[in-house]
Amino acid sequence: MASENTHVLVVDDDPAICRLLHKWLTSAGYIVSFAQNGVDAVTAIDLACPNFLVTDWEMPGGISGIELCRHVRRTELPQYVYTIMLTGRSEADGFVQALESGADDFTRKPVDRSELLARLNAGSRIIELEHRLSLLANSDPLTGLATKRTLNEHLEREWRRARRYRTNLSCVMLDIDFFKRINDTHGHPAGDEVIRTIGRVLSENCRASDFVGRVGGEEFCVLLPETDEEHAVAWAERLRRRVAGTPITFDGKSLAVTVSLGVAQMVDETDAAAQLVDDADQCLLAAKQAGRDRVIGLGELRRINAACRDPQNAAGAIFAGIAARDVMTTIVAALPSDATVGAAARYFLRFRYSSAPVVDAGGQLIGFLSEKDVMNVLLWPDCWTRKIADIMKTNVVCYDEDEPILSIYEFLCRVPIRSVVVSNGGKPTGIISRGTLLRWFSNMVVSRRIHTGVVEDSPPAPDSNELCLTAAAILRQVYELQAALEDGLDDVAPHVIGTASRIQELVNDLLAGAQRDVGPANERVVASSGWGPPRVDSRACEWPADCSVAGHA
Repeated sequence: MASENTHVLVVDDDPAICRLLHKWLTSAGYIVSFAQNGVDAVTAIDLACPNFLVTDWEMPGGISGIELCRHVRRTELPQYVYTIMLTGRSEADGFVQALESGADDFTRKPVDRSELLARLNAGSRIIELEHRLSLLANSDPLTGLATKRTLNEHLEREWRRARRYRTNLSCVMLDIDFFKRINDTHGHPAGDEVIRTIGRVLSENCRASDFVGRVGGEEFCVLLPETDEEHAVAWAERLRRRVAGTPITFDGKSLAVTVSLGVAQMVDETDAAAQLVDDADQCLLAAKQAGRDRVIGLGELRRINAACRDPQNAAGAIFAGIAARDVMTTIVAALPSDATVGAAARYFLRFRYSSAPVVDAGGQLIGFLSEKDVMNVLLWPDCWTRKIADIMKTNVVCYDEDEPILSIYEFLCRVPIRSVVVSNGGKPTGIISRGTLLRWFSNMVVSRRIHTGVVEDSPPAPDSNELCLTAAAILRQVYELQAALEDGLDDVAPHVIGTASRIQELVNDLLAGAQRDVGPANERVVASSGWGPPRVDSRACEWPADCSVAGHA
């Protein structure tokens, strides 16, 4: 007897044979479907892949049994299809041709019931063995879900099917919130238990037609065929609540676990299967950045982005007309690729940088190096004399100086990367980090007096106290540098470059905080004609307690 749900597709244009095979196979426990020719068989296999294909050799419609076997072997199908050829031929050459075309077995016409069932039983053993091997190769050992490679293969098939039949297809990306904290606090066995539980909850809440895979350490992907974004978001929201309400205990401790989800639907402009997953992944990142434990769909994400670009919106007004060169921190010095790791370490320590672009002999950008890159190789043999070119990252994210700052802002919000390089003619000229944007945006909010999302056309004068404190910080840097130089240091470069970099950031703060002309009535700081501290109107600001430098009153 056949195992439960074993599907046999019979392809034959003779109604009498079809009726006979239907009676034999259904009585033996098989699920049977029929196609009258090769063209219909191709469609039937695409819609519901069978376990067995029993096909006649010669059929109408332009596709013979031999060609159908070749098609099955060329096509990436979700499972192995055991193929049996029906033929009235008796010559050996015909059998050889059938086997070489991809048939697994054959039986002569008129068909004998016992022989056909015996050949199906033999095929069942091969299918079972193939299923076990496929399960080992294509299943995640921790959750039993599909691996990333298997998921991608299934995605391609569902993508082609949705495009061909113009049906909906949605993708949901799921990430466990603060998973690293679970591993660090309770240990990796606890993290494994959390992953197993999430995998089980996913499996229990999916339809038979859905496909679930584990694509990363704590990241999962779900494909929802014939589902639009609205219903996919509703499903994801139910799943989010189900996970939050599922008790997870490990070693007698209860673990509170939540998940973030991103949802995207295949639309006309989605020109590749991978783009659907990428769209869902961008929504997932937005959900995590919005506070986690929530669902964000592609439609909602696009509405958010459109609002940011709207000139009537406060954020859109701030970003309007601003380019990368207006925000970037100018690079004082770049690292040459032929310098050593030791030189790079001294560079970071002396100039107080955490990262820097790497250039070739002509000054062209070729890489990026961070303190972490140097730390990762400290235990290597001869690490101190190795070249920077051996350890630098070559996949540098670089923008031109003319790039609108909104594009860089959206990029840094979506990805784990902390900073990007700004260049002019291939030569690095600046760096924009998340800190750079936060500082710039904060200063613009102060200077333009943004309240409740509305930019006032005639804002009040800038806060003189804030400007005065910034000016005081600039003076403090200058006096500290002057004191260091007067001490007669042998190597003044680190002090000069480090101080210049800090002064540049403070000047940017000062300029951003004073976008408008400050009239005479608001002037509180009047520079003296000679070198030294300014005269300060005590009514305007209070100087920080540590602003004075020894030797400079």
